Amino acid sequence: MMSDYTGDVTSGGAPAVRELPGLTITKLSVGPMDNNAYLLRCASDGSQVLIDAANEADRLLDLIGPAGLTAVITTHRHGDHTAALAEVVRATGAESVAHTDDAPEIPVVTRTVTDGETIAVGDCTLEVIHIVGHTPGSITLAYRDPSGTAHLWTGDSLFPGGVGNTRGNKKNFASLIGDVESKLFGRFPDDTWFYPGHGKDSTLGAERPALPEWRARGW
Repeated sequence: MMSDYTGDVTSGGAPAVRELPGLTITKLSVGPMDNNAYLLRCASDGSQVLIDAANEADRLLDLIGPAGLTAVITTHRHGDHTAALAEVVRATGAESVAHTDDAPEIPVVTRTVTDGETIAVGDCTLEVIHIVGHTPGSITLAYRDPSGTAHLWTGDSLFPGGVGNTRGNKKNFASLIGDVESKLFGRFPDDTWFYPGHGKDSTLGAERPALPEWRARGW
């Protein structure tokens, strides 16, 4: 149940499952960089979407199971988030979705999206939010639970404790912190839960007080 979910997973370990009224979220850690992959399943029709086919295609396919997959959404172009993409798409026939600006460097993309577009998971809707800085085409995916809080899948743009790595590039950091502040913290309430590309989850409320510190430290 939702109250039992912590989001704590370990590489090679069991998935963590969160049951919302309309959507089931299953989080699995894969690969040597402890990447998080998220399987979303619509409660009404069983449609499934995978966020980041990062690694260990066999484990991801076992997780997907016989229900199949309508789409794989890639949060950004870095190889540790796409290592299993081609194999999962080949095995499931799923659509492969990514932002236009990162798509050329992703192994297989069959649909590109931009800021404000939506992706269906059955009768649930994910909003695409373009967050520039970690990569040019990084995206966050937002689900507004009609009966509860909002949920964000942030890739490597936002983690507990800070924004993603911009490798000392001041322009990229300014873009990233600006987009995270305005498009995530500026639009969503404190109880919004976010699911990053690696490690533990958090809420916007838990992280919001540190925003000035993040901006001042520059990373």
